[in-house]
Amino acid sequence: MAPWWLRDSEDEARAEDLEDEDLEETPEDDEVEEGSPAEDGEVAEDDAEEDDESAGRSRRRRRRRRRKKPARKEPVRKDAARKEPARNDPAHKDTARKEPDSSGPKLASERKVSQELPRPIASALFSPPAASTASDERRIAMLCDLENIALGVRDSEIKKLEIHLILERLLEKGKIIVKKAYADWERYSNYKRPCHEAAIELIDIPQKYYSGKNSADIKMVVDAMDLCYSKEHLDTFAIVSGDSDFSPLVSKLKENNKYVIGIGVRNASSNLLIDNCDEFIFYEDVWQGAHLGPGLDHMSPKEAEVFGLMCDAMVALYRENKEVLWGSMLKQTMQRKRPSFNESAYGYGSFSELLEDAEAKGVIGLKRDERSGSYVVTGFATSR
Repeated sequence: MAPWWLRDSEDEARAEDLEDEDLEETPEDDEVEEGSPAEDGEVAEDDAEEDDESAGRSRRRRRRRRRKKPARKEPVRKDAARKEPARNDPAHKDTARKEPDSSGPKLASERKVSQELPRPIASALFSPPAASTASDERRIAMLCDLENIALGVRDSEIKKLEIHLILERLLEKGKIIVKKAYADWERYSNYKRPCHEAAIELIDIPQKYYSGKNSADIKMVVDAMDLCYSKEHLDTFAIVSGDSDFSPLVSKLKENNKYVIGIGVRNASSNLLIDNCDEFIFYEDVWQGAHLGPGLDHMSPKEAEVFGLMCDAMVALYRENKEVLWGSMLKQTMQRKRPSFNESAYGYGSFSELLEDAEAKGVIGLKRDERSGSYVVTGFATSR
């Protein structure tokens, strides 16, 4: 018997000899002729097996490809970046519950009503009113028939027309965008300087006997309608005249959704024009209100100037039916009447200091709003 390390080599040699014998002993008569039916069947079976194997390989290849293929990412929309927290999230509940309350402590009745009302309505009802913005102001176009108003003042007890008083009264209504005065300026040359100082555009109209017509009235009507259609931001027209010929103009302006203010002398203004205007102001009332002294004669000129302006602003707000005068509202009115106003020019660091000094010197009355902490002017401390 051969040793164990030679047994494997002998077995391999014996297996090779057997394979060679099998190949040699294959009989020739068992060979199948080419093209026989048996051979065709075998070929068909082989083809079917190869098709099955290729189909299986392709399926396996697709499976592997699907496993390796990364997941498709959906495009991220811009709105998705700002996701609101879920309503069930406790953090969201805490933030919704804790809202800043700038209005200070509320009464029990206010808390009950504010819980029943929607949040925007409740905040609007129980918060102090903010100062009016530029969009809330009226934008005024002033058209002045100087000849009519000057003759009316001359025949009254006042005897002299002060054009700046009319402008100051209109400034209480809003911002004056257009200022025009119509007259024969050779005859009314003494009004040229005040009109230039007030930045009023002078429209020179020849005397009536040159044209045979009252050209000032026609020119005023043409300019008013041109402004009405071309300047849509103008929402108020001030007609400084008492002539009844301007009544159709007033009607046409009101048809175009314009607010019309008339200004004239009491004894020289037509009732037809007065009744047709949305509001009519008599010049005598303007003059009387401006020349009532504020009772500040014992003060220095600088103090009398700033406190007098403050009192005029308060009168203007009361005239516009403002029942509660907030400090910010008063300052805005003072700046509208005098654009150069600044409390620092009078030695005050803030407008609150000016209000406190006015109260200390017996000019106005003040109180603090408990909810907002800002000042509210209660009225005059001295009679005007």
